[in-house]
Amino acid sequence: MKLDLMMSDYENPWTFSDKPFDTEDIGDSVGFVYNIFSQISGKSYIGRKYFYTLRKKKGATRRVKAESNWKKYYGSNINLLTELKEHGKHKYQRTILSLHSTQGDVNYHEVRQQFMMDVLESDQYYNDNINGKWYRKPEHIVEGRRYSESDLRFMNR
Repeated sequence: MKLDLMMSDYENPWTFSDKPFDTEDIGDSVGFVYNIFSQISGKSYIGRKYFYTLRKKKGATRRVKAESNWKKYYGSNINLLTELKEHGKHKYQRTILSLHSTQGDVNYHEVRQQFMMDVLESDQYYNDNINGKWYRKPEHIVEGRRYSESDLRFMNR
């Protein structure tokens, strides 16, 4: 992958369409779906992040919109974060897969991408759950599955 060498104002910048992504690139987007790739393990993590938070300052009555920690964010997976501490940020490629103008669309596309990439069934991903509702299954459960011939044809498309 050829990376545009423009300087960014933060370490190990997110990329979008092979270019560093910065605050001025946000536009009307509220968040993004991303892939973090580890050069150490060869695994990826697919997740989502919002560009802004709404916080109420101490003593204030209204919430204030502020930029989130998206520039420093490396996901929420414990195994990925442990590996990151051990090996350093420079061994991880952070790619924005898609930008979205509503939180609902961010959430939908995160889950959609995770199911499409089969993150719970593949050893190529750190993800161990999708939306806190679907979890990686133990091997004995996976091995115990039986499919009808018509279902197998559908799954192999």
